[in-house]
Amino acid sequence: MTALLEVRDLRVTFTTPRGSVRAVDSLGFTVGAGRTLGIVGESGSGKSVTSLAVMGLHRGAEIGGSVALDGRELTGLSERELSRLRGRKMAMIFQDPLSSLHPYYTVGEQIAEHFRVHFKAGRSAARKRAVDMLGEVGIPEPARRAGEYPHQFSGGMRQRAMIAMALACEPDLLIADEPTTALDVTVQAQILELIARLQQDRGLGVVLITHDLGVVARVAHEVLVMYGGRAAEQAPVEQLFAEPAHPYTRGLLDSLPRLDDADDAPLRAIPGSPPSLLTPAPGCAFAPRCPEAAARCTGERPELQPYGEGPARTVACHFAGAGAPAEVTR
Repeated sequence: MTALLEVRDLRVTFTTPRGSVRAVDSLGFTVGAGRTLGIVGESGSGKSVTSLAVMGLHRGAEIGGSVALDGRELTGLSERELSRLRGRKMAMIFQDPLSSLHPYYTVGEQIAEHFRVHFKAGRSAARKRAVDMLGEVGIPEPARRAGEYPHQFSGGMRQRAMIAMALACEPDLLIADEPTTALDVTVQAQILELIARLQQDRGLGVVLITHDLGVVARVAHEVLVMYGGRAAEQAPVEQLFAEPAHPYTRGLLDSLPRLDDADDAPLRAIPGSPPSLLTPAPGCAFAPRCPEAAARCTGERPELQPYGEGPARTVACHFAGAGAPAEVTR
């Protein structure tokens, strides 16, 4: 099956007064039509930087590697060429829709304008498209609500409006960056169900960026675990939750509250802090926090290697799945 989105050896570097920061380093993944890739990791792991690089939205960053959408290479395209693709072939929704929607224009006007830019449609056709899309994402009385302003919508309704805008031009790829973070649990479930339904109806490829492993377990087909700007583990979602191979993945899963925990059981956390991207360690970035680290881990950086029987699973760990041998564990 041909990948809808193929990212190979992606590198994103920012120049700062303190030096160069490699926010994403040698990252690769694919997303197929009708499939959802969940990208997880702590804050600062490079998740959002990756999504913005795919969309071509970074300013002042040095981008390396390859990003191909439906076989077309995106890196190196001009801003004008990318703007034609954004919305029409690929779209993105963000975690804070209130800051993404313009406060001076009605929600319907903003969706209609987005549609007109790409299809050169008339005002009445664009208005009808906006109303139809608001109805499709489950907003009641869409004709009336299209004439309201973003501040008149609840948080969940604003996120639905952002999904309507993102899908108004029927893109092939949808990137959702923490789309449910600011919403309560009930509304989170509704938004996730909406994205899953629209994906099934339209055959969308979806990249879901989140720190919530519960969200990933619910909607993703494959999972990419990032740490320090690199891939720590990639696997089908069932395999990752049943048998996490990387110590960092196990730490993330262990930190989730469990139904069988005692009422007074303390939350489990990964000790230490995320690595500095200004002064990356020569070995494994997770070694200072890893309970299984050995001498090899601090001096030799592990590369992604196939793991297990399936070809779709890779892990960047010298001792994936088993832990370091007892005689070399520090």
